[in-house]
Amino acid sequence: MERARINGVETAYALSGSGAPLVMIHGAQGDQTMFAELSAAFAGAFRVLTFDQRGSGLSEKPDFDYTMAMIADDTAALMEHVGFDAAHVIGVSMGGMIAQELALRHPRKTRSLVLGCTSPGGARAIRDDGNAFAGAYSLTPMPPEERGRLLAEAVFSKGHLAKHPEIVVAMIEARRNRPLDTAALSHRMAAIAAHDTYDRLPRIACPTLVITGRDDALIPWQNSRIIAERIPGAQLEVLDPAGHCFWLERPEESRAAIERFLKTVQAEK
Repeated sequence: MERARINGVETAYALSGSGAPLVMIHGAQGDQTMFAELSAAFAGAFRVLTFDQRGSGLSEKPDFDYTMAMIADDTAALMEHVGFDAAHVIGVSMGGMIAQELALRHPRKTRSLVLGCTSPGGARAIRDDGNAFAGAYSLTPMPPEERGRLLAEAVFSKGHLAKHPEIVVAMIEARRNRPLDTAALSHRMAAIAAHDTYDRLPRIACPTLVITGRDDALIPWQNSRIIAERIPGAQLEVLDPAGHCFWLERPEESRAAIERFLKTVQAEK
């Protein structure tokens, strides 16, 4: 793990592998560890950058308002710091929202986009039923046992959890080892609430794959369809069955879909 001061915020990041630059952007309650398996899978062909965003993981957690544009600018500045002029970008959930802003604000830095389980935001977004989100992303302090269980139930499909009950234990342990800063989480949730790229999505010109799970309880899969329809030439991949964390629930299919897409983009250079 390395550290750098990026736009005034002490930021934890890691580099692995060799090849074309690839950046992975995590979700709201996550940190770069959520990409441990995915980054290892791509490190054979890519120079992979993962990092903890402001307010997350081992990075600094400043107590003031955040925006998607702010974190997109952080991402671009970190890319500059590690010497990435442009990169393929994978963003999931809130990370997919940040990736949209990165492509819009820093188009020359975005070689291609993989937008996972994410939303365009705004009035045209499809909302979940509210129960999963309200529980797992509550700003009320709660013990790791409750937070971990609620998050597991929100981000994995019921069928997958029934087959793999050990996931709940692992997520409880993760919350125990990496407790959430609720003040920072509140700033991140406010950034999600303000996110809206619907009208700007047609300006994204880089090759784009939009991928999600049909059983996503947090961000309904139809949001991915909206994004794919709004970005010129975008591809849509819906994994069925799969929940919000599709790349963990269906790792082989997820990697294969992303690999096919990146190989096509690389071939078109």
